[in-house]
Amino acid sequence: MNIPKHIIPRDNYTSKIKPFINTSLIKVLTGQRRVGKSYLLYQLINLISEQNDKSNIIFINLEDLAFDFIKNANDLNDYVTQHLSSTERNYLFIDEIQDIEDFEKALRSLALNENLDIYITGSNAKMLSGELASTLSGRYIEFNIYSLSYPEFLTFHSLDDADESLGMYMKYGGLPYITNLPLNDDVIFEYLKNIYSTIIYRDVVSRYNLRNTHFLEV
Repeated sequence: MNIPKHIIPRDNYTSKIKPFINTSLIKVLTGQRRVGKSYLLYQLINLISEQNDKSNIIFINLEDLAFDFIKNANDLNDYVTQHLSSTERNYLFIDEIQDIEDFEKALRSLALNENLDIYITGSNAKMLSGELASTLSGRYIEFNIYSLSYPEFLTFHSLDDADESLGMYMKYGGLPYITNLPLNDDVIFEYLKNIYSTIIYRDVVSRYNLRNTHFLEV
């Protein structure tokens, strides 16, 4: 499991999630693509490991080709059960779970294990709150993750609170990855345009089977 060495804490979210660590509720982190859900999982993994260095961490990143064999609920259930520890507390983290067919069936089954604490992220339209309520009723708690707030923007970019900083925040927004790019219009707007296209075509169009995609660009 490769966890980035440089992680800027987002304590406003971890403080909300902390009270639910080691409970039977499935912790679900939802939100737009690229708002930092994966990094929040990394923060939680670090937090849990610091509290108990013998914790058995099972991390599945479905954007990693190494996990491409997990296609459906049975695959997921088999992989997790094979990696459970019978002596230590188990923690399961799944990033981008919406790519697994019928994932909710596996989660309902895995949640029956009292020695397993579950955390998942999902970023497309399959993870809408109403659908989660119907598939995981009473078994989960959802945390909506958003792009950086203005104070977070200042922290991530090492900026002082000034009119110029506020102007950049209003212009570029708060997607965390922007911290890795030069803050100029050509670079940032090209990045944002690609994120927009990903959301439109991978989420909205595919979910609703839209045919007239040109209309979305008008």
